[in-house]
Amino acid sequence: MRDYQSNNRGKLIDWLKIDSWIDSGLYSALTAFRDWWGAYSSFFGRFEVKGFWRACNELACEGLTLGVGGLLVVLTFALPAFEIAQGKINLSDEFSVTFLDRYGNEIGKRGLLRDDSVPLEEIPDHMIKATLATEDRRFFDHFGIDVMGTLRAMAENARADTVVQGGSSLTQQLAKNMFLSPERALSRKIKEAFIAIYLENHYTKPEILKLYFDRAYLGGGSYGVEAAAQYYFGKSIRDVTLAESAMLAGMFKAPTRYAPHVNLAASRARANEVLSNMVEAGYLSEGQVYGARLNPARVVERGDSNTPDYFLDWAFEEVQRIMAGRPNRIVVARTTVDLGLQKAADKAVEDTLTQFGRSRHFNAGALVSMETSGAVRAMVGGKDYGSSQFNRAAHAYRQPGSSFKPYVYLSAIQHLGYTPDRRVVDGYVSCGRWSPKNYSGGYRGAMTMRMALAKSINTVAVKLSLEVDRGTVLADLERMGIKHLKKTCSLALGDNGMTPLEHVGGYAVFAAGGMSVRPYAIEEISTIPGQLLYNHDRDEPKPKRIFDLKAVEQLNSMLQTVVDAGTGRRAQLDYTNAAGKTGTSSSYRDAWFMGFTGQYVTGVWYGNDNFSPMGRVTGGSFPAQTWKEFMDAAYDSDNIATVPGVTPHPRQIAARQRLADVMAQNTTADLPVPPPVDTSKDMPKATRNIMGNIATLLQNAPAVRPRKAEKHSRATPPANAGSPANLASADDNTLQREPNSNQDAGLAARTASTGRQ
Repeated sequence: MRDYQSNNRGKLIDWLKIDSWIDSGLYSALTAFRDWWGAYSSFFGRFEVKGFWRACNELACEGLTLGVGGLLVVLTFALPAFEIAQGKINLSDEFSVTFLDRYGNEIGKRGLLRDDSVPLEEIPDHMIKATLATEDRRFFDHFGIDVMGTLRAMAENARADTVVQGGSSLTQQLAKNMFLSPERALSRKIKEAFIAIYLENHYTKPEILKLYFDRAYLGGGSYGVEAAAQYYFGKSIRDVTLAESAMLAGMFKAPTRYAPHVNLAASRARANEVLSNMVEAGYLSEGQVYGARLNPARVVERGDSNTPDYFLDWAFEEVQRIMAGRPNRIVVARTTVDLGLQKAADKAVEDTLTQFGRSRHFNAGALVSMETSGAVRAMVGGKDYGSSQFNRAAHAYRQPGSSFKPYVYLSAIQHLGYTPDRRVVDGYVSCGRWSPKNYSGGYRGAMTMRMALAKSINTVAVKLSLEVDRGTVLADLERMGIKHLKKTCSLALGDNGMTPLEHVGGYAVFAAGGMSVRPYAIEEISTIPGQLLYNHDRDEPKPKRIFDLKAVEQLNSMLQTVVDAGTGRRAQLDYTNAAGKTGTSSSYRDAWFMGFTGQYVTGVWYGNDNFSPMGRVTGGSFPAQTWKEFMDAAYDSDNIATVPGVTPHPRQIAARQRLADVMAQNTTADLPVPPPVDTSKDMPKATRNIMGNIATLLQNAPAVRPRKAEKHSRATPPANAGSPANLASADDNTLQREPNSNQDAGLAARTASTGRQ
């Protein structure tokens, strides 16, 4: 036993020796470090400075640190800006596009109008001086950024406690026009400054000035001073007078606000201010501008000068996408826009913003209206294109709120077989640590899915998204063409940003009965001589079914309940049943109403560009009212197609019965039923009375058998080019002409008998 213990002890680890070695090692290392630190401190102590020199040294060190950090920030913004500039600097790639409305009437131009360009040497000297005196007096002295001018503008704005002067140089304005969007953001301003420096290093001052004259927007759909001179004065820029030059130069700041066709008094007042700037800058004397003050510029009469500028900007982007890689750069594009509907849309949004915007704290709005095929008929991207060219309809990503819920409900119906009458429970639900609350607070217990959507119950929408799986909802949205959304717990409540354009495109799938729909602006593109380069019906993929018709019909019937008995009651129409959904984001930052009939799908959004909250504005209030105002103007007939799954309105049934009675009384049973009138009801009252009298006379005439009329598609302009294909947008001369055939008489009688009463 002892031998065993002795041999075992010999194998034990000597822990005391190891502990001693560790202690002595640490002590030796600490002693050595102290000796090294003392020597290090003694060495650098020789360089120690005190007093004033120490303060200078500290400032230099801090300055170097901040400088390095600032350089990193500068590079962060500069590199993307230079990439943008280098990617677009080849101006030969720019397009020159002349746009036509759906009926073939010219409505504006976009792009670099190389065929209309005038050399800088031929632009009058007073036009150049008027521009420099107003926009950038130090243009030939700065390096792209006018530091002195920026400081002066900041001082004036601080003194006035508002923005009264702009600090952007002419080169910066050119950078914005050529390469950047007009969105108001700090990142855009920084990129603008870097691109301005880039331009100054790649172009001479005269070349930059010439590009500015060619690219600046001057209202009326005119880009460049040559196009503007032709539009406003009916002459070339070579021949404009001093007064006309002052008026043009005054429009650079806000072309829509100071356009003479919009506000002649404001335009002339602005021109007078430009003349004062020329005197103040020393370019002209008071005596030289005296004649221009007494004899202000006169503009040519053009009637209604409103152009669909936001729509044209988006259409120009579509042309560039379609024509990418093709050699043709100067083209003519026939668009889908209907100027009658566009006018009604502009008025509806402007009226709401003017009447309620200030008191309820919102100043921005957007509206998109398209047919169920995807053809966009009207687009409003803001209140004033002259003040802000940022297209909120196509490029503003805002939270859709509860207007997103129909996508979730459709996924539940499509994939889980749920029905509108399925019982669901409004109660507590959670996703991780998050749980939704209802707008009104509390829970309502058991209810049908139809009522949950009509009352916009948040908890039910979240439960459905979890039951069907949020990945399935996102997959369904991708089938609709919406691919940028992220999987979040609050996905069902619309926490992801969407543009009004893509949101309306999603609802168009509902209105089309589950067929794929892609919003589009271009019907045809051709060369100036007339060679057809693109046709939408020919070159784009045909619509395909992406959802079961029965599932979409069930969803549409639920959306009809939203309008009839839910949060969207203010959108009710008295001539057709509509379907739609309201939406309000958190803190009242966004308010939506998305709705559709059997023909038009329209979405309305209100909010603020800086994302500040509104004064308790919900989707069921002003957005729904604006939607109703626009839709009332969009129809002048009760013969409207019915939404799949939605019961026809009594007025629609009565209109169809009247048509059936007319057909029964006529011996021409094979006569095709005329399509519904589909544009804005802007027919003058006097013209309506005349048409009514003519219709009465024709109805009393003996029945005749007219020739079989050729049917035109909605996108085909009328046979008599230059006149609209419907009563609502026709001019007085067209409406009052005598019918020259029995066929015209029969059609006029039927049209008059089907008008809304």
